[in-house]
Amino acid sequence: MEEETSKLPLPDTFLDFLQTNGIDPLIYTAIESTPRYIRLKPGSEAYIEEIEAEIKCRLQKVNWLPGFYSLSPHIQIANSKPYKEGKIYGIDAASGAAVLALDISVGDHVLDLCAAPGAKLCMISDLLGDSGTVMHADFLLLMEQHFTLMPLRDRLDSISCEFALEENKDTFTEWTSRRPWKERKRAARAKENAASRLVSETDHPELIFYGKTSGVVGLSKYELYKTVSSSEFSSSGYDKVLVDAECTHDGSIRHIQKFEHWGWETLNGRVLNAERSDNLTTLQLKLLKNGFRLLRVGGSLVYSTCSLTVSQNEDVIEWFLKENSSAALQEIDAAKDWPCKSGRIPKTLRFDPVTSKTSGLFVAKFKKLAV
Repeated sequence: MEEETSKLPLPDTFLDFLQTNGIDPLIYTAIESTPRYIRLKPGSEAYIEEIEAEIKCRLQKVNWLPGFYSLSPHIQIANSKPYKEGKIYGIDAASGAAVLALDISVGDHVLDLCAAPGAKLCMISDLLGDSGTVMHADFLLLMEQHFTLMPLRDRLDSISCEFALEENKDTFTEWTSRRPWKERKRAARAKENAASRLVSETDHPELIFYGKTSGVVGLSKYELYKTVSSSEFSSSGYDKVLVDAECTHDGSIRHIQKFEHWGWETLNGRVLNAERSDNLTTLQLKLLKNGFRLLRVGGSLVYSTCSLTVSQNEDVIEWFLKENSSAALQEIDAAKDWPCKSGRIPKTLRFDPVTSKTSGLFVAKFKKLAV
């Protein structure tokens, strides 16, 4: 039976963009044939029939990705009982592959540097179970800088990131959601400014959350941000770091489909604008460098984007490798059974709707060497 496809009326400017980046326009014909994906929370397998009845759809097991199931692209799960009860959550299979590439082990300390909207964070938490720790961050001021996250002792799942300082003191106190008006005003102003400027790498991050037993409470800013030797920092970093960087989202056919409703003229500002693309690649390289800096020697970092452009993927990887002699690209062992293609750099991977029946995604894995 011939697969059902739907062709987007792509504008000439976007087709030129695809040609420049070596992207096959045919991937945007696979809107109807690319399924949605969900992941079952551990222990929910016994409820598959109940879940199918609730969402009115048969689930198809994804054989190459444990815990994942595909369903019709038209099915919505956000208002379903299984979703509200925490039995399932939506996550594209390609994104799940990026998490699986980390090869998370029991007891690992993991950093999800660009966590929003949170599905990959949920999967990391599932893989850790009751062991290890997971830290997440996703705020523009935090992402763009050269920042330090101390090793955690608390388990963090879905908590806002905030600094909490005592009035007129430069000392960190336990985080609380009840903040003074001046602090709320300052945070709102910082968020507004973040969208219009790049933050200096010497600035301290404005928003980070630390658990009450993480060893930060009682420290001064000077003590927290003081420069440490590379050997000291390397030995105390995270075991695994995921950097799913902000990008133009051109690999997501459902995202591109939205421009039919938003108006194709908005595509120019959000995807095709050269200045924005340059700013994004600068941000992506900073994220990768910061994430790698927080990684211990021997640890693994996965870099991914849902863009299929060379400039946001292979070019960023090449720049990063030139500047970091302790970084080595690694084979992703689990990928031998994955429906994906090799990137333009050996050991990197590309998912796309035609090849993989997933959203588009670029994935690269690094190991931190002792130098």
